[in-house]
Amino acid sequence: VETAGIGQSDSEIVDLVDLPIYVMTSEYGAASQLEKIDMLDLAKMIVVNKFDQRGAADALRDIRKQWKRNHVAFDTADEEVPVYPTIASQFNDPGMNWLFASLCRQLGDLPGNSPDRWALPVPIERREPEPSVLIPGNRQRYLAEIAEQGRRINDSIEARCEAAARAEHHYAVLAEIDADARPPEMQPYSPEALTNGADATVLHLRQRYNAALDELGDEARRLLAEWPTRLQGITAERYEYQVRGRTVSGENYRESLSHLQIPKIAPPKLDGWADRLRFLMKENLPGHYPYTGGVYPYRRTGEDPIRMFAGEGTPERTNRRFHYLAQGQSAARLSTAFDSVTLYGEDPDERPDIYGKVGNAGVSIATVDDAKKLYSGFDLCSPNTSVSMTINGPAPAVLAFYMNAAIDQQVEKHLRETGQWEATEKRLAEIFREQPRPRYGGELPPGNDGLGLGLLGVSGDQLVDAETYARIREETLRQVRGTVQADILKEDQAQNTCIFSTEFAMRAMGDVQQYFVDHQVRNFYSVSISGYHIAEAGANPITQLAFTLANGFTIVEYYLARGMQIDEFAPNLSFFFSNGMDPEYAVIGRVARRIWARAMRERYGASARSQMLKYHIQTSGRSLHAQEISFNDIRTTLQALYALFDNCNSLHTNAFDEAITTPTEASVRRAVAIQLIINKELGLNYCENPWQGSFIIDTLTDLVEEAVYQEFERLSERGGVLGAMDRMYQRSKIQEESLYYEQKKHDGSLPLIGVNTFLPPPGQEDEITELELMRSDDQEKRAQIANLRAFQARHREQCGPALERLQDVARRRGNLFEELLETVKVASLGQISAALYAVGGEYRRNM
Repeated sequence: VETAGIGQSDSEIVDLVDLPIYVMTSEYGAASQLEKIDMLDLAKMIVVNKFDQRGAADALRDIRKQWKRNHVAFDTADEEVPVYPTIASQFNDPGMNWLFASLCRQLGDLPGNSPDRWALPVPIERREPEPSVLIPGNRQRYLAEIAEQGRRINDSIEARCEAAARAEHHYAVLAEIDADARPPEMQPYSPEALTNGADATVLHLRQRYNAALDELGDEARRLLAEWPTRLQGITAERYEYQVRGRTVSGENYRESLSHLQIPKIAPPKLDGWADRLRFLMKENLPGHYPYTGGVYPYRRTGEDPIRMFAGEGTPERTNRRFHYLAQGQSAARLSTAFDSVTLYGEDPDERPDIYGKVGNAGVSIATVDDAKKLYSGFDLCSPNTSVSMTINGPAPAVLAFYMNAAIDQQVEKHLRETGQWEATEKRLAEIFREQPRPRYGGELPPGNDGLGLGLLGVSGDQLVDAETYARIREETLRQVRGTVQADILKEDQAQNTCIFSTEFAMRAMGDVQQYFVDHQVRNFYSVSISGYHIAEAGANPITQLAFTLANGFTIVEYYLARGMQIDEFAPNLSFFFSNGMDPEYAVIGRVARRIWARAMRERYGASARSQMLKYHIQTSGRSLHAQEISFNDIRTTLQALYALFDNCNSLHTNAFDEAITTPTEASVRRAVAIQLIINKELGLNYCENPWQGSFIIDTLTDLVEEAVYQEFERLSERGGVLGAMDRMYQRSKIQEESLYYEQKKHDGSLPLIGVNTFLPPPGQEDEITELELMRSDDQEKRAQIANLRAFQARHREQCGPALERLQDVARRRGNLFEELLETVKVASLGQISAALYAVGGEYRRNM
């Protein structure tokens, strides 16, 4: 029974129950209030919940003292007092276990009950809860400190620019009156020259010049001194620079149809030292700290940043779409959408709430064999192949599917290249003598050579010796390229596909990254810290950017608390943003790169590679409307222009019909064409730094940066990202901003062409009655269920022990991902999720 004031005024409830239990928290006010709570005297058991809150240990001490006074039991040991501290929100909480054991004992002692009936099968230790702290207490202000540091850097830059202006003025005057003795630019006068060899006026100017150089500092002087060389590098006919020990070179100009030489990097025309320094310290050329203009000096040649999102029906159907998208492209950059059954860690099933969703709005993946079919025909270890997977709750298991598919693909290549495939086929025939061998459903699409399908139904370690398998596995892990989203923080805040408790999910994320560190997985991003879903849920661009960067810094702090070094994991972090129509979207990448780089270098002492924030852009799905859907391509084109001019690292352009259905091949082709036309035809895109030097872009960059810092401070006031999540701050803010947008859309104060203004005459609306709706059919659903049941039947004997080993690793806090790589060989996604619920807890939203 829960009523206001039950502890003081409604204590008659004890006459109506067999066993009164009083649940309270530490927020009861002053210690003197405890004397007024009748239930401390009448209840058989008292529970102090939320024991992870500040001051809870003091409250427990005071409540136990009050109970002893009430019962005149001053000699009773604290652990014998029936006051139980708990953290009910924490899975497998020792306090809750202690409370449960005591409750069973009390129930067994009630008249008419048998103590044997309530006896527990295993003893439970009497132990107070230990809050599971992801971020140590002394690091809780990390967001506020990053904001303070960012502002200090900006103030310092302005102070140095003033010093640069003074130094330049002194240097110019000295050129007139001290030309023979004046040192080269940025070089100070010698100590002797400050006191000898000239009249008092010249000596004073020399001293003032040296003082201004001292104020500049070493870094600023180095930047200014190197500027002529940098400028020469982007204005010469060719460029050349080093990347990971190899030389990258190319032309600095492209010739237009009018025979003009268009520079790839437009050089800033900055004469004053102060202007140069401000540019170098706040902006800089692409590829140079703080990477505001881009993390690489030049864009990739021969590979466009196209990464189109796809997923529908069975693995075979999506595989065909992947090969369709990859046709004619120099690199295969695949981005995978999963159906909601997979997103929630379930298996396809006839259950009504599952069956209808199998293969809709994403691909159905339940086993490692599904992953092998999905990516078949693409060499997953090729430097020209990378795969992105938009999966979060069950991300570790799905990533284990993918890694095993890649490893087995390389085992298959090894067997073919060493002449062992004929013998392997005989071995496979023996293995599948009494059961059907799994096959790819239907014909292979153009471009699919069948690579990866040879080992369906088996694992590579069954076909090669242990040493060979271990070598191939390690080589594969070092070569495979791609990204798994795995951002559980934004799931709680916006997307809602959390399945495990937040603490357990974060631990699993950390286990993946630790495994990547231990096995030198350098080319695969262990998390894509995502703002896209925050924006799609209704957040404005500043909130999207601030929440996403805050989530990124939270992951950094958590990984550091686990003992990882910053440069071991920071290069494995990537980001994912939305691009809408608002002005702030034009600078979302610039601001993100600047804030990230500064925090990485100044706060965390990270290397240059760790300072580089790399991100994927998807144009805004929320900005696409079902009315006048042909206009959506115009919106997407403008958003893609924002992204490409801001030097995003990869880009997905939405199809115009996404407001109504999963895109068709025809609409996806139009979406790809948007990128190709900008990349291949638009002349201004010959230039790779088109935003630099624009007054409005500079102004927007500074405005958005400060707005992000202000949001960091609001999050910090609520205990950082995790504390704000407990208070549902992020969700509430997103909902408020979504409502504001919808209100302005509804009343027409936000013009949306074809939606609330520029409406067509009656009868001339876009005809959408014959638009093809993409859905998985019953045949595909039944095929997925049948394939799943066949997989489970093949591995029935191995599955149970494998899941028990996985649970044991979870209980011992071993590396879950390392064990998952073995578990997925014999267990399906739903079986793995169910096993982990028992040891990690299911997600439960704060209410």
